[in-house]
Amino acid sequence: MRKLIGAFCILVSVFIITYVLYVNSQYKGTTREFSGYTLLNSSWQLYAKKFINNDGRVIDYSQNNITTSEGQSYALLRAVWIDDKPTFDRVWKWTKENMKRPHDNLFGWRWGQRSDKTYGFMPDGGDNSATDADEDITLALIFASYRWGDTSYLDSAKKILPDLWKIDTADAYGKRYVIAGNWAQNDRELVINPSYFAPYAWKIFAQVDTKDNWNSLVDPAYTLLTDAGDVPLDKEKNVGLPPDWLVIDRHTGAFKPPVNMGSFTTNYSFDAMRIPWRVALDASWNNDTQAKAYLNKVCTPLEQHYQNDHKLVNTYLHDGTKGNDEESAAMYATALGCFISTNPTTAQDIYQNKIVKLYANDTNTFRSNITYYDQNWLWFGAAMYNKFLIPFKPTKHNG
Repeated sequence: MRKLIGAFCILVSVFIITYVLYVNSQYKGTTREFSGYTLLNSSWQLYAKKFINNDGRVIDYSQNNITTSEGQSYALLRAVWIDDKPTFDRVWKWTKENMKRPHDNLFGWRWGQRSDKTYGFMPDGGDNSATDADEDITLALIFASYRWGDTSYLDSAKKILPDLWKIDTADAYGKRYVIAGNWAQNDRELVINPSYFAPYAWKIFAQVDTKDNWNSLVDPAYTLLTDAGDVPLDKEKNVGLPPDWLVIDRHTGAFKPPVNMGSFTTNYSFDAMRIPWRVALDASWNNDTQAKAYLNKVCTPLEQHYQNDHKLVNTYLHDGTKGNDEESAAMYATALGCFISTNPTTAQDIYQNKIVKLYANDTNTFRSNITYYDQNWLWFGAAMYNKFLIPFKPTKHNG
């Protein structure tokens, strides 16, 4: 009996010590996942089950069940990174059979059920290209070729790249830029969405398509990102945040705010929030000094807001003021691109308290009420934090 009582006392002591250590640890009040890989793998499996049809079509339930080229591109990237070839193949098959534009090798951006009950590109520009999706689809195909040793993916990428260069990039004042799509230029100006800038992808494209000068896009992109944060555009001041949209005068190179372009704004919000993540990939994969310098610059106002408010909201105006008081999962996930390199303590705080807490242990995925867009960016942010984003690309041995 004494031995039993002694053993029980030891167990109680161990429990008390463990509890005290947990209560005083960094994990107090957080949802725990088994591992970073478990979070990424299980959340992908549940995302695919909920948002990807058996035929490979990705559905955005928050927008009347439409499908976008962006959604297809995110699924392709996630599938190749998580090593899910069957899902990749289904998504790619549906994409090329339903979203390829009729007269080139790019993809229409918006597809769904139209007013006459037929399915196809939506009216009012649904067949226009969206450059970020064209880039991400092409990058995913290149990755798939080298990850799975199937040259058919690379052959498809090689067909896209010349049209991507010809249609989705354009010259202004002696420099070449990625523009928003086939619709985004005229004789006087270019329409730019800076969150479409993907220098890490262009450097890989340059190894596959040696005819077009993909590397020439890099310096103008970083100059634009820096300068766009340093001009007031449609506000009285600036704080260094890039805008969702801007216009470049083709003859002078001057920046203008978008005018009479519907919902296009100079805010740092739904679009521009993706920029730190994309730049962080270039910093990580290529040790790019311009990328590192830009992250230090754009992170400063975000760090100030996070420290002052203990949160980030989903919209900041170009002058740095808050557009509202609502938080966004995607804002936190993409902001990790800043803080992983510039402030690891803030990155850890955001990851544990703003991302992991949205992971539900009972279902092993991100909470079901989170939209398709936020679901994707939570995954991309967590994957970056866990050093999971590997660049499968040509080398001297396999290229």
